[in-house]
Amino acid sequence: MSEIIGGADFNALFRKYRHTAWRLETRTHYGKLNEDRPFQQWLTGEDPGLDWFRPWLSMMREELATGKRMERVRLIDDPPSDYLRWELWGTPYNLGVGEDIRYLPREHPIVEELPDFDFWVFDSTTVARLEFDGDRFLGATLTEEPELVLATLRARDAAWHHALTFTEYMASRAA
Repeated sequence: MSEIIGGADFNALFRKYRHTAWRLETRTHYGKLNEDRPFQQWLTGEDPGLDWFRPWLSMMREELATGKRMERVRLIDDPPSDYLRWELWGTPYNLGVGEDIRYLPREHPIVEELPDFDFWVFDSTTVARLEFDGDRFLGATLTEEPELVLATLRARDAAWHHALTFTEYMASRAA
């Protein structure tokens, strides 16, 4: 197994890619130290503000302004977990800086064909498999192994084809 990269080395992946970054999000909860307090505030009805989120949003605004693309598909339950509801709350901010985040109901048949782990694929050549200890994010292991890259690209195409835009997903919840 390759070394897990985290922190600044992980964030550097989002500065280094040239064209596309795509992520599959499979989990119902993500534990990240910088999000613990704002998430708990949000759960109690407090406004968590955006200070914790600004570094990511600023980096994305800068990188996406250069013409890069960043897309994600989030598997989502019915009803969504508290954490996924919080992500729904934050999605408009991601969209506002140029990310394209879509939602795929976990009960959709295509989900059975997708990997059961979270990953980013950068420029269709490098896979960053996200590593966790329970729900706590540890970092990512990187590979350019052709078989895994192709599997993640097939997953990307299938998930993206069936996923709903944020607006479509929110409208489906209201129906």
